[in-house]
Amino acid sequence: MIAENIQKIRERVVLACRKAGRDPADVRIVAVSKTFPPHRIEEAVRGGIVDIGENYIQELLEKRKAVGSLPVHWHFVGHLQTNKVKYIAEWIHLIHSVERVGLAREIDKRAAQSGRVIEVLVEVNTTGEDTKFGVRPVDTVAFVRQLEEFRHVRVAGLMTLGPFLPDPEGSRPMFKTLRKLKDELVGLRQENTVPQHLSMGMSGDFEVAIEEGATIIRIGTAFFGRRHKPQEVL
Repeated sequence: MIAENIQKIRERVVLACRKAGRDPADVRIVAVSKTFPPHRIEEAVRGGIVDIGENYIQELLEKRKAVGSLPVHWHFVGHLQTNKVKYIAEWIHLIHSVERVGLAREIDKRAAQSGRVIEVLVEVNTTGEDTKFGVRPVDTVAFVRQLEEFRHVRVAGLMTLGPFLPDPEGSRPMFKTLRKLKDELVGLRQENTVPQHLSMGMSGDFEVAIEEGATIIRIGTAFFGRRHKPQEVL
């Protein structure tokens, strides 16, 4: 079933890219597996998925251990607490949710200790909702400037969450905002900032996101079904 779901989403990605005049190869699909057991990740990998996203550190660590040597790129897509960076710094592929200078500083510190540069995305709250994390759009460029001192952090782009409306078109203004901000970051010419990615669009609105320039879409329920919220105790 998961393999069939993956194939259906890939077909929709291709159609959305054609509509937007884009190459489907430029859109990376991250399967967000939070609350689902490791064997679902194994099914997704057999279906051709390479990128797996998790929202909770404890769950990420347990699943990474459980699936062993599977060829997976792990993404952290949830709200990251500063004191938990140490658990993932040695191997995380991409952190989608940097919205505090203190968090970036800790990532830089742990990355230096691990002898690597960690790629991150700056999370932008494009909806203005108090229930969502992220930098305000008006503050985004100034925030990225504050990250210039961190030599072991590479700002690879921006991330946002749409407004969770029944009509995916409701997300379009937010995605447009993120794309414009990315264009502004290109003009910064900041050494540790290479704004190539826009992580936006989920199961309900990813086609609109692709039309607006998404390079990463985060798909959960369309692959795995409905989920339950886990308890984070680490």
